[in-house]
Amino acid sequence: MNLGLNGKRAVITGGSKGIGRAIALGLADHGCHVAICARGQSALDEARQALEERNIRVHAQICDVGDADVLSAFLHQAREALGGVDILVNNVSALAGGDDLPHWEANIRLDLIASVRATRIVVPWMQAAGGGNIQFISSISGLEAGGRAPYSAVKAAQISYSKSLAVSLAGDNIRVNTIAPGSIKFPGGVWDRVEKHDPKRYASTLARIPSGRFGRPEEVANVSVFLASDAASWVTGACIPVDGGQHKGNL
Repeated sequence: MNLGLNGKRAVITGGSKGIGRAIALGLADHGCHVAICARGQSALDEARQALEERNIRVHAQICDVGDADVLSAFLHQAREALGGVDILVNNVSALAGGDDLPHWEANIRLDLIASVRATRIVVPWMQAAGGGNIQFISSISGLEAGGRAPYSAVKAAQISYSKSLAVSLAGDNIRVNTIAPGSIKFPGGVWDRVEKHDPKRYASTLARIPSGRFGRPEEVANVSVFLASDAASWVTGACIPVDGGQHKGNL
């Protein structure tokens, strides 16, 4: 199937590791030119090299998306390097699991406000170009109670914001969707660390996943690539769990 992605220009925030990296590589494998950002130079350089091996245009830049000016500079430089922005994947997450005010502030600043800022910058470019695709990487924690309150509340806010945008931007041929991953494991990621340092929590979480295993970043990336593609041309305003049956809500 031709997904119609060849030559598209994609920006992925937090694209050096885990889900963000997998999405960047997945889009690159279908011919997208890709811009990524991250706070760590080493992982960013490794991701850049992997992307360049796909023979596409690549822009990789150090960026703290919580800094409004730095985020704006990254997006404008990505647009210049790629020649435009057709796809925006808001992927960065603070992953702050506590329930005190600093954790609330971190989740709101990085997961929500940074996504809103990036979207507000990119939408006029997409409107001028005649269309585009925006995605938010949320979490199944935003779909039901049981997780840490700050993280869950912010992930639910992303889902709501995405739906509102989808309705308001449909007439501009801009599709907006959310992906809600379950527990995803990769080297150096949260569940990799939990397995090593909190085996009881790891085993308890694994036991609640009907598919009997943790997910892989590539499995989230496959859904992201589909949503960005022409194959999903009538999909907007959706929130798609990618969780092996982990969350139990009907919606």
